[in-house]
Amino acid sequence: MSDIQEAMRSRAKELLESGEVNAVIGWEAGRFENQTTPLITSQAAKTQRLVFNEYCVNNLGKYPRDLTAKGKVAIFARGCESRAIIRLLSDEVIKRENVYIIGIGCPGMRDRTTGELLKKCAECRHGDPVIYDEMLGEPQAKPATQERFAEIQKIEALPRAEREAYFTNAFSKCIRCYACRNVCPCCTCRQCFVDQRREGWLGKQNNIAENRFYGLTRVMHVGDRCIECGECERVCPMDLPLMSLNRKVIYDINNLFGEYETALSLDEPPSALTTYKVDDVEEFM
Repeated sequence: MSDIQEAMRSRAKELLESGEVNAVIGWEAGRFENQTTPLITSQAAKTQRLVFNEYCVNNLGKYPRDLTAKGKVAIFARGCESRAIIRLLSDEVIKRENVYIIGIGCPGMRDRTTGELLKKCAECRHGDPVIYDEMLGEPQAKPATQERFAEIQKIEALPRAEREAYFTNAFSKCIRCYACRNVCPCCTCRQCFVDQRREGWLGKQNNIAENRFYGLTRVMHVGDRCIECGECERVCPMDLPLMSLNRKVIYDINNLFGEYETALSLDEPPSALTTYKVDDVEEFM
């Protein structure tokens, strides 16, 4: 990864010094060993702070949303970042001419404390970028080691009472910090429904009913737009099984309309649930 890191620093410096981009989005070393944090810089000298190693766990894909308002930005993108960018483009949150995508092969990221492969990386089916303007190095992605819907099928096989207890226990721990919403590259609303106090969609009290309402509403909002990057579950301080909820919706979409994965190409429909076909299956109607 050291060769890629040096190439990142060199290319970022060139792009900033030439004025081709206004800012660069990547990673830098964090406060602790084996930790990184996102780096956003407009200064060529600071590109020497860029790093790339197996602890670059943050998905950078959401940052172009606000930065492109100030000019063109360059972003280093693996599979998850590139798919996030396609979502932003499909949702017309950013324009293609305002983002320069530098692809990087991803071998999978590791947990800072245990050194083990992150759960979201073990489940990843698209580690290398699916869209880019230039590519640094060779593809690095390895096949997913966990079946995409194995956990969903395991939960669905439980008796109804046990399934209810599973999710009741999960939502009872939610502290509604909204970290899942804040990190999600598919949550692009300028004002979230939970912040619309005038309408009163969500109460201020923290209880299972309100927590469940928030969690399920957010899942259905993301629905067929989820890129399965796993960031929501990674950042949750209460270890809620958030990707189980997301994949349940995707699992149902697959069963109703055929296998579907969002944000693999700019040529695909924006989302499965906003695309109408006269031969759609209608048994559920």
